[in-house]
Amino acid sequence: MPQPSTLHTNRRVFLGASTAFAATLVAAGALTAIPARAADDAPDVFIQQLSTQVLDTIKANKNALQNGDLAAIMKIVDDLIMPNIDFTRMTASAVGPGWRRATPDQKQKLQAAFKTLLIRTYAGALKQVGDQTVELRPFRGNPAAPEVVVQTLVHGKGDPVQLDYRLERTPGQGSGWKIYDLNVLGVWLVDNYRPQFAQQINSGGIDALIQAMDARNNANAAQ
Repeated sequence: MPQPSTLHTNRRVFLGASTAFAATLVAAGALTAIPARAADDAPDVFIQQLSTQVLDTIKANKNALQNGDLAAIMKIVDDLIMPNIDFTRMTASAVGPGWRRATPDQKQKLQAAFKTLLIRTYAGALKQVGDQTVELRPFRGNPAAPEVVVQTLVHGKGDPVQLDYRLERTPGQGSGWKIYDLNVLGVWLVDNYRPQFAQQINSGGIDALIQAMDARNNANAAQ
């Protein structure tokens, strides 16, 4: 079985910005409280609505988030966050060409393992979320485009953290936007994992990647 250390985050970038990423996960949960009309708004309005409700969402889930209760965090992710993220696209992009060769069962396992990997990696940072504020940077894209990037800065202790979102407009009237990638301090989340995943696939196939993610998740759980 691949060693847990074969999958890791870029420590300089991702662990240094884990609080910002955790804040994003919590913020995504606030989307369910956004009025329905906001789903059809410009993407920067969508992110602004999301960002302004971060602190309220944290306060509403204070015990679970600040105590690092993984079961409670997983429930929040499943109930509130996942419906607002195109996680299939996120996982497929991280896996790369190997995704097309994966069986339906392997794809399901890849998504489950990747979600757990992200949650377990950053769950500890949730204890530190509380006093951050989000500054929306000027939107320079076309709000009518099917895919856009919205840039923000997260202010808290220390220097501001760059936190950008790749969004896609979902089909159908009133469907709104979904997040499919995040940029923390200049590194896109998908780009951070793609070469690591490719290395596992090249050495042992899709099953080797699933085993490596499971091993990493087990190691994180033990910690």
